Amino acid sequence: MSALPAGDLFALTAALVDIPSVSHHEQLIADLLEEELRGLAHLEVDRIGDNLIARTRLDRERRLVLGGHTDTVPPDGNAGATIVDDRLFGVGATDMKGGIATMLELARTVTEPAVDVTYVFYAREEVAVAHNGLREIEAARPELLEGDVALLGEPTLGAIEAGCQGTMRLEITLVGARAHTARPWMGRNAIHRLAQVLTIVETYEPREPVVEGCAYRESLQAVHVEGGVAGNVVPDRAMVRINHRFAPDRTPEEAETFVRDLLAPALAEEDTMEVVDMSPAATPGLGDPLLAALVARNGLEVRAKLGWTDVAFFSARGVPASNFGPGDPTIAHTAGEYLERQWLNDTHAALEDLLTNGA
Repeated sequence: MSALPAGDLFALTAALVDIPSVSHHEQLIADLLEEELRGLAHLEVDRIGDNLIARTRLDRERRLVLGGHTDTVPPDGNAGATIVDDRLFGVGATDMKGGIATMLELARTVTEPAVDVTYVFYAREEVAVAHNGLREIEAARPELLEGDVALLGEPTLGAIEAGCQGTMRLEITLVGARAHTARPWMGRNAIHRLAQVLTIVETYEPREPVVEGCAYRESLQAVHVEGGVAGNVVPDRAMVRINHRFAPDRTPEEAETFVRDLLAPALAEEDTMEVVDMSPAATPGLGDPLLAALVARNGLEVRAKLGWTDVAFFSARGVPASNFGPGDPTIAHTAGEYLERQWLNDTHAALEDLLTNGA
């Protein structure tokens, strides 16, 4: 007998929320999902670490990848599921146990899809990209991730959030000269030098490019500063970490060049700027017939994804990808995170139609 409810998508989501799966602790949920998937005769199932890949092998002309991460952020007084009428509360309800439940229910019930389907349940999305389960799968069995188009079940309130913006973090280190604070004119205060850099960042006017009809909005933010030696020493070094979100009409190299040029007036020859983390943007790919059919047949809103998601992983490998899932992205990771029954049902119905009827 199944350990997870069948036939009631809302109850299935609640059961998944009840399974703790904070990043790096996904073994239990992976075990339960594996048991479910291996019981489905129409699917070929592989497990790599705590990542599960279940595929149909029907020799259809096209293959759709449905992906979702099984991990959550740490709970904030909201561990486990609480149901109030048609609203489900609990860590991961929105991001993204509802998407995982939808994938599992489709895998159970759509046994003869019009397209071949690959279901990817992967670990460690909520932490640094170096730990991401998709990278683990790619390193071991890259062919398991092959497809013609991909949809990730990130919360979008049932809209298509197309592509995603890239993100990079840069560390700017400013150099000064130490001196006693009683005689500061004999030194150069590196912390004071941060003022010009921060002014440039604060007054930055964001680009708002339109890519494939989707309006993106870039951003530039200071997210961390370090500096100081002692209470009576003029500091000779200060660092500010900058996060830049860039639209998919720019490569990472172009985005880095933009930031370097923007901040150049505040930097001296001895100062340094280093990219410490970078994830590329993803173009919308809305011209794909499967994505176009999903939008047209369900009257879906289409908008740009301003954050970064793993659609960039697929886009970088030539697979058009978008985000489509139940749940409100604005409340993900909050103590009051919740999921509405209707959001869940609407997303499931749209994907069931796509799998059943194709493009």
